[in-house]
Amino acid sequence: MKNFVSLLFGLGLLLTGFGASAQGIMTFEKDAHDFSNVAEGTMASYEFKFKNTGTQPIVIANVQASCGCTTPDWTKTPVLPGKSGMVKAVYSSAGRPGVFNKTVTVTSNAATPSTVLSIKGTVLGKDELKSKLTPAQLAQSPHAKLNTTSHDFGKMEVGQQSIARFAVQNTGKQDLVLGMLSSSCNCVGYKATPQPIKPGQSAPVELIYAPRQAGQSLEVVTMSSNDLSGDAKVTLQANVVRDLNAASMVKESGSAVPFK
Repeated sequence: MKNFVSLLFGLGLLLTGFGASAQGIMTFEKDAHDFSNVAEGTMASYEFKFKNTGTQPIVIANVQASCGCTTPDWTKTPVLPGKSGMVKAVYSSAGRPGVFNKTVTVTSNAATPSTVLSIKGTVLGKDELKSKLTPAQLAQSPHAKLNTTSHDFGKMEVGQQSIARFAVQNTGKQDLVLGMLSSSCNCVGYKATPQPIKPGQSAPVELIYAPRQAGQSLEVVTMSSNDLSGDAKVTLQANVVRDLNAASMVKESGSAVPFK
């Protein structure tokens, strides 16, 4: 009887151990990244890559950043055993000069259900950053070149969202990272967050324009980036009316006339 009880106890331990091992294991290449110096206004982005070294699929339930200045993204589909996934942390440096140290917490069904990743660096103004680099380092910096620096929307309604499409080429020698947009109207934004552009490559960039006032509109938009030679500028113009309905009336020269 004693031997039988011992056998059952040993079998229980074996099954418990087997159940514990039958899980996904999230193995990151690294759990911390130092951006070093970051040009103010850019989006500092880094992908933490991991491999599932366990025996079951891994599903990431959530990734929580330690502050609103850091935006996370992650692999949304199950990561099968032997396959790889990623967790991306994007830090917005606009208006945040100085040292930063942030974390993102990854929650999943892996054997270790919670993993903390960290990013750090120092945000510097472009002039300050340039002063810290050697001529050789400056020669390696990225450079943004737009295929055009202006876009005319023609006639559009107040509050209507229209899209201006540009092509941005990186003629430098490091990845070009586009950052925040600034304009006097605060009515221009990216349709989607631009991805880093490799040296020698071009990428489409779409700007959403939503004017709030009627009249002839001319907006100069500054597109920040880690291009140390300066920020790119584009000019958006439009004839903004209150109603594009052909039967509507708009005031021109102080009198109401049919819209043409």
